[in-house]
Amino acid sequence: MVATPTLTTPLDLMGAQVDAEVLTLPTGARVFERGQLADSIYGVRRGIVEVLGVDGEKLCYRPGELFSYQDILWGERHYLNTAVARTPVEVLRLDRLRFLNLLHNHPTLALLLIGQQHERLREQRTSGTCCY
Repeated sequence: MVATPTLTTPLDLMGAQVDAEVLTLPTGARVFERGQLADSIYGVRRGIVEVLGVDGEKLCYRPGELFSYQDILWGERHYLNTAVARTPVEVLRLDRLRFLNLLHNHPTLALLLIGQQHERLREQRTSGTCCY
């Protein structure tokens, strides 16, 4: 009997999708711009992506973290922020419909994403810092 690997992280689940696209971007490159059609979710494989809010707030995403899912699920389907590569990055991109299908087929993904947000908030409260 051959054991099949268990996909335990949101990035693992996303990367296992046939239609997931890998983007390699240099430092300073924009992943997406505020106001652009929110058609995809992103996950960081390598590097740091900084998401810049309208009021100057900054959130950094590191390997293993997904971002922009709020915009494709609850927003007006336009990115509310701008995402910039703060280091050379490798990100996975999955379009909105494929992500919604992934959520439907793996409902525990929602719990994993909530857990990711919980850890992020706890880290920010403890350190008071964003990226560095």
